[in-house]
Formats: sequence, C-alpha cells, structure tokens
Amino acid sequence: MTTIDFWFDSLSPYAWLAFERLPQALEGHSIAVNYQPLLLGGVLAHWGQKGPAEIAPKRAWTYRQALWLAQQQGTPLQLPRPHPFNPLALQRLALAAAPAGGTPNRRTVELLFRHVWCRDGADPNEPAALAALQAAVAPQRDPAGDDVKAELRARTEAAVAQGIFGVPTLVCRGRQFFGLDALPMLRAALGGDAWFDGPAWDDAGSQPPGLQRR
Repeated sequence: MTTIDFWFDSLSPYAWLAFERLPQALEGHSIAVNYQPLLLGGVLAHWGQKGPAEIAPKRAWTYRQALWLAQQQGTPLQLPRPHPFNPLALQRLALAAAPAGGTPNRRTVELLFRHVWCRDGADPNEPAALAALQAAVAPQRDPAGDDVKAELRARTEAAVAQGIFGVPTLVCRGRQFFGLDALPMLRAALGGDAWFDGPAWDDAGSQPPGLQRR
C-alpha cells in the first residue's frame, strides 16, 4: 500500500481545503495517509519567508481566493478572527491525540480544521472553545506536556530537513507536492502518468539559480 504524508498547520486555509478534497484526489487508489502536524511559523522562519497573511496586499488576496475556492469545491470556510493566530495549542493537541511517535487520525484533524474554519469567524484560541475541542478530541497525552512540545518541534525540524517550505505539502514516493492546486498532479503521479518517468522532475529541481536578492 502506498503511504502519503500530509504535512499541515491548521492555520492555513489551503491546508483545510486540501484536506477536504484529498479523498476525491485519492479515489480509486489504495493509500494510507499519515497526517503530520508542524508549525508553519517555524518552517517560514527557517527559509526566511513571511506568510501570505503577513504581507498586507497579499493578505487580502489570500482571503478572497480561499473563500472563492471554498465555494467552488463546496467546502465550508469562514475566516476566523484574528488571523493569522497562534496555532500552537491546536498543533500540540493534534499530536497529543496520538501515542508518542504516532500521527493523529483523520477525525482528529477534521475536528481541528473545523474548529478554525467553520465557527462563524470565532477566535480559535478562545479558552472555552479550546476546552470543548480538547474534550471532543480526547487526547491520549497532555497537550501541554514537555514530550508533546518537544515532538512538535522535532516534527517541524524534520519537515524542514526534507525541504518542506509550506503547507499543505504531501509527500508520496519520495516526491513533494505543495499546495491545494498540486492535488491533480499528485493524482496523476499515483495513476502512473508517464511524465513522472521522464527527466523533467529531476531536471526542474536541478536548475541553477539566477539573480539572488539579499
């Protein structure tokens, strides 16, 4: 059976949209999905990037596009306030839902995403709502425990070590597929598209850099 790692941060609307569309993209294939929580802020900091919501004009475009894409694919999405918010509690809860070294199941990840993107614009870190979410998830470990904190840091570092630069990123057969719009590409790879047997993938990844800004 083929295994896919789905790297995500509940902060990202595109990760939520990709999560909802994933079963359709994988239809007809025997796939095991490992849902891998990370902290997008740590990934962005490593690569010296800002998130799209940290750049004022890009922030407005990101929200407009996410809302449009959601209605196009029939996925509920309401912008939380504030956004961006600190997703630390949610990502720790995701890991705490699984035994040490394990990954959360799809139900847990869906609860986290819906907590952020399907609650009429509510603050994802509102204490009462977080407590209700934790009760629904029923974690196996303490989300505030040192082991969970260390594991989330380690997962984020492991993602960076693989070259992951954003979410959602899906890793399949050693290849990374970034973003909601990469799902058709992933499906083609799973379906044996001949393009993936040619030189284009490796050649594109070995292009020398041109102009570099500091």
